[in-house]
Amino acid sequence: MTWLRAGVGGMTLALLFAAAGGAQVTQFSERVFNEQVLRPRGQPVIPLYEGYYPNPDGTYEICFGYFNLNTEEDVDIPLGPNNVIEPAEFDGMQPTHFDRVPEGNYRRRFCVFTVNVPADFGQQEVLWTLNTHGEAITTPGRVLLSYILDEPDSGGRGIIAPVLRFEEDGPEFKGRTGFTGAPLTVAVGDPLTLSALVDHPGNRTWQAWTLHQGPGQVEFTESEFWVANADGVGTTSARFDEPGEYLIRVQAIDSPTSSFEFHCCWTNGYIPVTVVQ
Repeated sequence: MTWLRAGVGGMTLALLFAAAGGAQVTQFSERVFNEQVLRPRGQPVIPLYEGYYPNPDGTYEICFGYFNLNTEEDVDIPLGPNNVIEPAEFDGMQPTHFDRVPEGNYRRRFCVFTVNVPADFGQQEVLWTLNTHGEAITTPGRVLLSYILDEPDSGGRGIIAPVLRFEEDGPEFKGRTGFTGAPLTVAVGDPLTLSALVDHPGNRTWQAWTLHQGPGQVEFTESEFWVANADGVGTTSARFDEPGEYLIRVQAIDSPTSSFEFHCCWTNGYIPVTVVQ
């Protein structure tokens, strides 16, 4: 198994590989190495620990994202031994669908869900394991001071998480913890309109819609786009190819580039969808 030690300090990622048996030395002339980590297909999905932030009630939210190293392959890993969070009490909210490398300025999906841990969690770990193409990778999430995140605003940097609503008179939500909207129902192959209203002081807000969990594939008319804040609403349409229970994720970000650089600030939202035959 490969262990990934991920930290946001300095945006440095360290991979520690544990090998069974004794050390083996290969002559330099015999080594085979491909420096191209991003490839069209066949690469793993790496679970990433992004950091954590405190809640007003004293509990903490541990943030996880992922890096799909494939430029042409979306990967689906159902919940279970190949996609599991331990301890088991925290399992279940992680994505089962992993989008390929984004085509924009950033190259991965950051903080797509959080895990709520108690105030006395201390030095314990939340472990997320993904097994892709036979390669299992585990990342530990911890509550350590050096990994604390700005949430939901960045203070002096002026980056602010957008406020979203799924309905005109619905509840507002903001930040990475996310909000789960009212469930929707649609038939296989029929279009389902999905909208998120935006309240944000900037000129525009970036929105991204994707499949978070579900047994089949989802096709969006638009999956990523800018929303002019004067318009105040981002809308897309989705079609599902199989019946079952799905969870759609929307992310709204102040600025993808700045948010990636400073690791702040964006908002997660989730919509359950029941797809019938």
